[in-house]
Amino acid sequence: MNLTSISSQQKLLLISNEPELTQVLNVNLTSLGYDICHCASIKHANKALSHSQYSLILLDRRLPDGDGILLAQQLRQNNQFTPIMVMSDQGSEADIVLGLESGADDYLVKPVSVLELRARIKARLRQSQAQQDYTRELCFEGVRISALERQLYLQDKAIKLTAREFDLLWHLACSPQQVFSREQLLQSVWGYHHHGYEHTVNSHVNRLRNKLANYPGFNELVQTVWGVGYKFAPKPQSQRQASA
Repeated sequence: MNLTSISSQQKLLLISNEPELTQVLNVNLTSLGYDICHCASIKHANKALSHSQYSLILLDRRLPDGDGILLAQQLRQNNQFTPIMVMSDQGSEADIVLGLESGADDYLVKPVSVLELRARIKARLRQSQAQQDYTRELCFEGVRISALERQLYLQDKAIKLTAREFDLLWHLACSPQQVFSREQLLQSVWGYHHHGYEHTVNSHVNRLRNKLANYPGFNELVQTVWGVGYKFAPKPQSQRQASA
């Protein structure tokens, strides 16, 4: 298998102030055919992001002008959906949850295994490409979810969701009435397969539900199946009107 051809034309932004780590990653990832752009600060990263688009961002937390997590939060608040992989020597459960909650798609604890990083990058890029290839809509009674627009509509009214809230809703809605465990959602939506961070899923589900609760008849679209997980459960119009 030609690894270079797999990653051809993929442009990665590496944001790190560590010369040794930067050199190792640059050599290894360039050898796979990735086009690597390097920035050593949040300021320079913002400038690079304003002038070019990237397939993936490798983000170190320790930067001279702040915590890289702040940059991840900023990008997600501005509705930028480029996959972000955080690298950090801060590896407590609280740190990892903070990274994922900030909008990062993955969190690697230093020292970073280059082989593992390469595998995760390829997996993340495949998932990102699959999401970009969506051209269809999911339509239910009074509900329309557009993957192309990344937008939820309730009775033709656009509902503002964060990038992660939309990804979560889309994944659930692709399989109506199917129950997904928190671990399954963490792996499928976040691309993170470690145990112990299921409350990240809980908090996103709660925020999504809070937004749906403002629209009578749609507040039970995402339901809890106690002891198992969550499901997307659209109702027939007659039931929705009766509950309004």
